Amino acid sequence: MIEIDNISKKYQTIPVLKNVNATITQGGITAIIGPNGAGKSTLLSIISRLLLPDEGQVKIQNMDVVNTPSDKLATYLSVLRQENRFTSRLTVFELVGFGRYPYTKGRLNADDHQHINRALEFLNLTEFKDRFLDELSGGQRQRAYVAMVLCQDTKYVLLDEPLNNLDMKHAVAMMKQLRRAADELGKTIVIVIHDINFASVYSDYILAMKKGELAYQGTPKQIMNTQILEDIFDTPVKIANIYNQNIAIYY
Repeated sequence: MIEIDNISKKYQTIPVLKNVNATITQGGITAIIGPNGAGKSTLLSIISRLLLPDEGQVKIQNMDVVNTPSDKLATYLSVLRQENRFTSRLTVFELVGFGRYPYTKGRLNADDHQHINRALEFLNLTEFKDRFLDELSGGQRQRAYVAMVLCQDTKYVLLDEPLNNLDMKHAVAMMKQLRRAADELGKTIVIVIHDINFASVYSDYILAMKKGELAYQGTPKQIMNTQILEDIFDTPVKIANIYNQNIAIYY
């Protein structure tokens, strides 16, 4: 499990996280939702050690993420940042192959090639594997980044806005594929996501943040109600049950 214990973080003098406590159990999809500036990406960055907290501690399988050697942590946890900076002259195959670096330090073997091809197939990217990144659409690049993370083959997968640049069709496909990764590959997936209806339909648990605090946490059925969502997002929301799914209407 991931244990988040009393995490606080300031940027200069501005608090962005305030005493956040949560436990993310192993397996399934946990969605982190909330308005802009709520601290979602900061929390994900601290869980993955991209940022250090000012106070508190994060443990993954009883390992303190701050003190665990990078090579060891990278075999347990993989992360997709909100912004990715890779040279445009990498091919998709080469990019996805970076996910194997913690294991082979760049010297790919036959087992690594199997992992790469499996990740490409999982994200429907096999036909694009020899294309350079600057020859892809934004959505295709986003899928390639997610394939790179899945190729790392860790128990814990952290994704910051994985639906960026995806149209309706590919956003649905991405969420279905993440659901498959949780159910069929046994991954524990934590995503920062803006679309609360995707969180409702595809996640097992929701952390709802507001002004740097964990305001609510629970199952989609518990979180998807008018009072909670209006409090979090400060806008009128109605909940409709459509095909046995709780859907927020706020347009």
